[in-house]
Formats: sequence, structure tokens, C-alpha cells
Amino acid sequence: MAKVDRYATSRAYLERASKTLAGGVSSNVRRGDKPLPLYFDHAKGAHLWDVDGNRYIDYVLGRGPLILGHGAEEVIEATCRQLERGQIYAAQHPLEFELSERICKIVPCAERVRFGISGSEAVHGALRLARAATGRKIVLKFEGQYHGWLDNILYSLAPHEDAMGDALHPNGVQESRGQFTAAESHVVVLPWNNIAVLEEHLAQHAGEIAAIITEPIMANTAVIPPLPGYLERVRELCTQYGIVLIFDEVIAGFRASLAGAQGRFGIKPDLTIFGKAIANGLPISCIAGRADLMDLIGNGSVGHGGTYNSIPPAVAAAVATLDILAQDDGAVYKKIEKTGQALMDGIRKIGERLGIPLIVQGYGALFYIGFPLGPVDEGQAITNYRTALKVDQEKYNSFVSALADRGVRVIPRGNWFLSSAHSPADVAETLEAVEASLIEVCQPAAAVALGASK
Repeated sequence: MAKVDRYATSRAYLERASKTLAGGVSSNVRRGDKPLPLYFDHAKGAHLWDVDGNRYIDYVLGRGPLILGHGAEEVIEATCRQLERGQIYAAQHPLEFELSERICKIVPCAERVRFGISGSEAVHGALRLARAATGRKIVLKFEGQYHGWLDNILYSLAPHEDAMGDALHPNGVQESRGQFTAAESHVVVLPWNNIAVLEEHLAQHAGEIAAIITEPIMANTAVIPPLPGYLERVRELCTQYGIVLIFDEVIAGFRASLAGAQGRFGIKPDLTIFGKAIANGLPISCIAGRADLMDLIGNGSVGHGGTYNSIPPAVAAAVATLDILAQDDGAVYKKIEKTGQALMDGIRKIGERLGIPLIVQGYGALFYIGFPLGPVDEGQAITNYRTALKVDQEKYNSFVSALADRGVRVIPRGNWFLSSAHSPADVAETLEAVEASLIEVCQPAAAVALGASK
């Protein structure tokens, strides 16, 4: 009897879309989804359904924004109320300052705020601001970190090993054809979590550097936490040399804690960038930071604009989202952390019981899973981009596809996102799928025997 293709409609849609939509998708990141770029019909809470009728427990969550899950009622109601009042004014509205006041109250570094649409453009604005404030050109970023897809910062996110260069002094590698070189864009790349290399570089070149931009949690590569004391020392060095410290919290912001990663770690940058979870899936981003820096935008000396900036429905969604996140002294975060930790612990235990080595690291709201290629030390297994390469990505891709076959959707690069909508029942169902998928991918003979016994 022929096996039924559970993704038949998605395959047909992808073929149809590819005739008019470049690559059949609207973001190149989605081209690598496993088992293929699926098409979805609807979603609610922690679940979504594809066009073939398959239900999934969703740990992709729009790649991070949906901290309250799909279709959070209060957010949807606030958005719809605003849509009835108007979609776009190309002018000011009271919700703008309601949201900016909330952010300035919540986020340690936020004295002034400016809104945009995407994280990429917010990064662009922050870099322009730092260069204007310091009169310097160079921006220092870290290998394996992502700050948007624009030309002037898209370097060494996932460089090929042949192009990376020395581990302590990496090459700045373009991620796309059509980009200028890193030198032409005035970008320098260093390894993350290595304070000695940073100190050495700044001792020689600090006077040329306008900004250091970093994810405070390396969310785009293996959810790597900062080593103890690392961010504190980066902050000290930036203060010492008059360098603008920029935290890219597009992923970590309002997910690591209500006050972001900077609140969780107690480190205050000069500027920070938010997106994703700020409006539970509606398109909005912001630059927030020191008043003296942000006022360069405010007085018009640094250009910043956009037709869709502070578009009312998205701002309404953000106000509603932050109100929910702030309720009951951050009860939502306690729930997410508890649920995510139970899932992480359960996955570790399954790996140990089956004798399958796994890397599981991160936080309850955002964590990473990988298959190590060699022995793993106790504690944190991955500390920077180079160590993140020591995993079996092909095996993980197979694991992702096996999970999808069992109704669990995750991101191929290893990140798992949690929301307040995920329940203990979702965790239990996911752990069953994880165990079956690990056996299928890592112990195929056992999987065949198990299937024969049923």
C-alpha cells in the first residue's frame, strides 16, 4: 500500500507559487524549512494547521514574536478596534506616546524611543546614530550574530569554514552576492565571549570605533548565553573609550524578561533595538536609548523616517502585549520559564536514557538543541560561533523532519521558542514526539523493530 504524502497540498502550492513568487517564498530563511516550506491555513494558541489539515505544536512562533501564542484575544481585540478607527494616518496619535511611556518605564536604557517596522531598519538607524554621535566610522560586530539583512551589517553570520579566517581575528565575510566588503562597509568582526581579544583590539583601534553591536544573548546561533562577566566588561570598555554600545534585542527583548536581556543581566547599553515580541506578531520595531543620543534624531540632525512608522494597529497591539506581559508581576514569564524548563529537562532525560548525546542550552523562553560531533563538557557546550559548528546539522535536519511528521514544528537551525499558550499537555505530547524522532534518526534499527512490534 502506497504511503500517503501528508504534505501533498503544500508541495503543490510550493510548485504553483514558484512560478510567480521568487523561490516560492517571501523570505530566503524559509527556503530551508524542513521537510519543505509548508503552507499554513490557520493557528491558535500554541498550535497551527497546515493546508493539508495537519496540526502542529508550534515552537517556531513566527521565529520569535508570538510570546503570547497565536491569536491572543486581548491583542487581536486591540488591533481590530484600532483598524476600525483607522489604519494609517501619516501623523501622530495618542497610542504612540502611550507605548513609548511604557517602554521608557520598563527598559533600563530607554530614555527616548523611535518606532519603525523591522529590526533590520532599526539596526540601520542605530548604526547611523552612533556614527553621527561619535564622528567615527567603524562598527564592531561578532561572528555568528545577525543584525538584519541590510548590506552594511550582514557579515559573518554563517561564514563557510574555508572563508572564516583565524579564530581570534575572523574575516568579515559577506553573506550575499551584491554586498560591499566588510572593509568597504567599515565593519570589523571579532569572536564573541572572548574579552581578551576585544581588549587587545580596542587598545589599538578604539579611536576609530563608533559602535559595538551585539546580541546580549546570541539568539541567532545556538542561543549562546554570555559568559560570566563578559557583558559587564564590554560595557566598561565602551564607557572607557567613548564607544556606543548597542544591544540588538530584536529576539531577546520582551522574551528574556519584561526588561529584556539587559534587565535580566543588569547591563545597560547606550542604545537598544527591539522587535518581534513587542507586539506579539504585528510588525513594529524600535530604537530606544540615551536621551542625548536619541535627541539627534529628535532634532532632525540624524535622518530617520518611514511611512509605516508607528502604524496605529501595530502600536495598539504592542500596548496590549506589554500590558499582558506586565500583569501580576510578570506572571506570564514565570509560566513560560516553567514550561520551557520542563521541556528542556525532558529532552535531556530522553537523550540520556537512549544514550544519544544532545546539547540543550538556553533559557525557558528560548533554547537550542544540537547533536554534538564530539564529547561534550559538563555545563555550557557552545560558547561562540566556532564551537557552534561542532554539531551534526544534517542529523538535526532529519530530526526536524521527523518531528514535523509527528506534529511538532521547530526551526532547522536548532532554536525553540516558547509562549504562554504552551501547556503541560503540549510538553508531554512533544516529548513523546522527540523520543520517537530521536529513535528514528539516531537508532534506525530500533525504530524498525519498534514499528514491527506494533
